[in-house]
Amino acid sequence: MHTGSCLCKKVKYEYTGEPLHKATCHCLTCRKITGGTNTVNFLIAEDHFRIHAGVPQQHEVLHESGMKLTHFFCDTCGTPLYKVLDGEAFRGKIIIYAGSLDAPDGLNRVKPDEELYVKHRVDWVPVIGETRQTMAFGEF
Repeated sequence: MHTGSCLCKKVKYEYTGEPLHKATCHCLTCRKITGGTNTVNFLIAEDHFRIHAGVPQQHEVLHESGMKLTHFFCDTCGTPLYKVLDGEAFRGKIIIYAGSLDAPDGLNRVKPDEELYVKHRVDWVPVIGETRQTMAFGEF
């Protein structure tokens, strides 16, 4: 069992199993949602995920890929927690923002295998080791 939460601990989640996919994303949508240059995300099966404290706020946006993205966050502290995309490859999956993991070594467990939307990577952010470089979304 792995856990995550927002900064103020109002919203808490847990999941079981290993990530189905691990990626960092440089898309313009992720930038706006988090205020950073990119996000580190991982996919898990929806039935392995559970909110066990609080109720996250949600907001729907149109992702630059054309898919509908539903973003879930804490309405008190604003921490991005997870998102859902309506594309076929994402059905039945939750995309967790890795920075919301509780374990101090949590990010080490979800080292990206792929970088998405590298066409938007800022010049001063280096390539992550031997990760697959993808211009948009890959196949999961």
